Amino acid sequence: MYLVMVIVPWLRVWLQGKFDLDYSIFYHSFWHAWQQMPLYIVYPEDDNYFLYGPLFPLLMAPLAVLPYQLGRLCWMLIITYVPYWSIRQSFFNKSQQLFILWFIAVEAYTCILDSESNSLILACILFTFYFVEKEKDCWAGLLIALGTVTKIYGIMGLAFFFFSRHKIKFVGWVLAWTIILLVLPMLVFGVDYIWQEYYEWYEVLVHKNNLNQFAAGQNISLLGIVRKVSGCATYSDLWLLIPGFIAFILPYLRLKQYQNMAFREAMLASVLMFVVLFSTGSESYGYIIAMAGVAIWYTTAPWKRNKWDLALMIFAFILTSLSPSDLFPKQIWRELIKPYSLKALPVVFIWFKLTYELYTCNYSENRPDITSSLP
Repeated sequence: MYLVMVIVPWLRVWLQGKFDLDYSIFYHSFWHAWQQMPLYIVYPEDDNYFLYGPLFPLLMAPLAVLPYQLGRLCWMLIITYVPYWSIRQSFFNKSQQLFILWFIAVEAYTCILDSESNSLILACILFTFYFVEKEKDCWAGLLIALGTVTKIYGIMGLAFFFFSRHKIKFVGWVLAWTIILLVLPMLVFGVDYIWQEYYEWYEVLVHKNNLNQFAAGQNISLLGIVRKVSGCATYSDLWLLIPGFIAFILPYLRLKQYQNMAFREAMLASVLMFVVLFSTGSESYGYIIAMAGVAIWYTTAPWKRNKWDLALMIFAFILTSLSPSDLFPKQIWRELIKPYSLKALPVVFIWFKLTYELYTCNYSENRPDITSSLP
């Protein structure tokens, strides 16, 4: 199924001569860096900002030197099979893995269709959790550093620090890999050029954050819902970010629950939803991350999910995954859901419920078969 999800959009864009915006930006980032051109301005051939760290053009080098369409096909295979592999390599049992893969299929196809990279952020966080559980702190540190210096979101892997059995080693590897990856592009593109680009990266992220506040296709998050429904531009997002962060970290006080795999998986689900719900840069494509969190929340609880939980799952699938598609009434999407970022609403409800469960529930019970919770 996932192979078809790659081949069909690749051929459609190629044969119809359509513009593949995101891969074009990624492809040109290497050549701009190679020619010492500014990375963080809008070029006519890309028609949008490049928002990734200066390491990213170097990572794109193997694809950028290939013929354009072959490189694009390789990129689409990467953004499809790396997250697929991250789920298959996880600690979830087979039925849980299949459920997660099917549940995020619509979001995955959307990312593939537009060559988006958010599926790689999902894989980065999932693999970080996996390596922490396997006590391979070196690889966990690499993924945290890689995700952070390319698209910031990878920093959420630090949430698994509390589950590491070798905390000093964990921190040491994160710092070591961060320094290595920050310096690496300097060895290829030059020290002065890359230092300047790091500064420009910061500037463009601040600028883009300001643009995102009321943008229809951006800030699809809890922050965006409040901002767009209220129509208020004067308050600071810190009024939501600080309480949200406190709610997110409080479950870490339940030290006795750390021994339960189901609790750690629930925290993984919380991380995947939190990183999307509390970012002004969240867009529709990012919901492959949040919806994976929703699926993990539903499948890994060591108790049988009730009908309200099932209703939330259906609500999330319809409003979050299907609302941008042709299967959903376009007028409702254009006039209600998109302008007010309501694609995020089901995930908001589920994250609050998950957070309550993390505060109050005992995760030491035997986990059920996922099929027992399905209708």
